[in-house]
Amino acid sequence: MDIKSLEKTADQVRMGVVKAIHNAGSGHPGGSLSAADIVTALYFSEMNIDPEAPKKADRDKFILSKGHAGPVQYSALAVRGYFGMDEFMTLRKLGSKFQGHPDMNKVPGIEMSTGSLGQGFSAAGGMAIANKLDGNPGRIYALIGDGEMQEGIIWEAAMSAAHNKLDNMVAILDYNGMQIDGKNEDVMTVAPVTDKFKSFGWNVIEIDGHDFKEILDAFDKARSCKGKPTMIVAHTIKGKGVSYMENNPGWHGKAPNEEETIEAIAELGGEI
Repeated sequence: MDIKSLEKTADQVRMGVVKAIHNAGSGHPGGSLSAADIVTALYFSEMNIDPEAPKKADRDKFILSKGHAGPVQYSALAVRGYFGMDEFMTLRKLGSKFQGHPDMNKVPGIEMSTGSLGQGFSAAGGMAIANKLDGNPGRIYALIGDGEMQEGIIWEAAMSAAHNKLDNMVAILDYNGMQIDGKNEDVMTVAPVTDKFKSFGWNVIEIDGHDFKEILDAFDKARSCKGKPTMIVAHTIKGKGVSYMENNPGWHGKAPNEEETIEAIAELGGEI
């Protein structure tokens, strides 16, 4: 898929996020929208996956460690054809398999149930070790949030991945600078991110997390790196694509009302 097509697909993914969270009356739009371009690049260009065979043995796996952003993963999977978008619109409804956080036992394409911050990143490292032991060519991708980096388990997993030379593991930091209580730098700074991961033995690449050429180039560089796991530090904008949500921590975990939803969908090039 070329870059223009990826950009249009990312808009579709974002529209699914906004509509589903509006229908649910709750959810986490800000961090879902900031990650939409990265997730789109993974599902529609980078990863070896097949919606018709979601459990094929040699598949690549994506772990959404910042599980509260589940709507962006669900939406991407729906657009990719793992299930219908109409089904995803039952997000957070009683009896729906689309819970607020991803559930690997109910939703095809979900590789790990996440939500407790840091654990998805750690599980991704375990999967990468397992693939090495099994001789499985599948690669492991994990998306973490910058607020999530305040969890100690992140740094235990980072040490383990470097020690085990997990060059089949790629982590992406959705570095939007904000968390539920405000700016990272005000709550508990995570900077300097690049220096920290380099000191832990990782190959580190910094990019604009909304530029598909930079995203895809980073994945190519990660694939060619041997003997080290790769951390892609993706500088992003919280709420990207919806003007009134951008860089506003108030939209970390709030659903748009009807009027706000119509405005958001229009900005993304669609209609209700």
